[in-house]
Amino acid sequence: MSAQPNHFAPLARLLHWLMALLILAMLFIGAGMAASVSERHEWLLHLHKPLGIAILLLAVVRLFVRFSTRQPPLPADLPAWQALAAKASHGLLYALMLILPLLGWAMISAAGDPVMLSNSLQLPAILPADAALFALLRKAHGFLAYLLFLTVLLHLAAALFHGWVRRDGVLQSMLRGRD
Repeated sequence: MSAQPNHFAPLARLLHWLMALLILAMLFIGAGMAASVSERHEWLLHLHKPLGIAILLLAVVRLFVRFSTRQPPLPADLPAWQALAAKASHGLLYALMLILPLLGWAMISAAGDPVMLSNSLQLPAILPADAALFALLRKAHGFLAYLLFLTVLLHLAAALFHGWVRRDGVLQSMLRGRD
C-alpha cells in the first residue's frame, strides 16, 4: 500500500481554484444584482445564471474527483475540534455548491422565467410558476449566499492560519506539488 499523498491530485487542485474564482465572482455578481433593480444591470443576471449552472456541474465533477482520489491527511497534531471543523466546513461548502445553483434554478422557475444559458440554450423549469414560492426561494437563496460568503471567509482564514501560523503543509497541499 502506498504512502498518503502530500498534495491533492492536480485535477482536484485545478477544480478547487477554478471554483474558488467562479464562486467569488458569483458572490460579487449576486451582491451587485441585490443592490440594484436597474435594467442596466440585467447583464449581471445573464452572467449569473450560466455561471451558477457551471458551478453546479463542476461541483458534481469535483465530488467525483474527491471520492476517487486520495487526499492528504490532516496533521496528526491538529486538535480534534479543528479537525471536526475542517470536515464540517468542507461538507458545508460542498452542500452549498450544490444547493445554491439548484435553489437559484428553482427560484427562476417559480418566477415563471426561463433559465437561459445562452441565447439559444434554455433549461427546463423545475418548478411551476408561483409568486409566493418565488419569494420564499429568493429569501432562501439570499440567506444561503450569505452563509456561503461567511463559510468561504472562514475557509480562507483557516488556510492562512495553516500556511502562516502552523506552517503544517495544509495550505501547501492545495497550492502546488507532485505526489
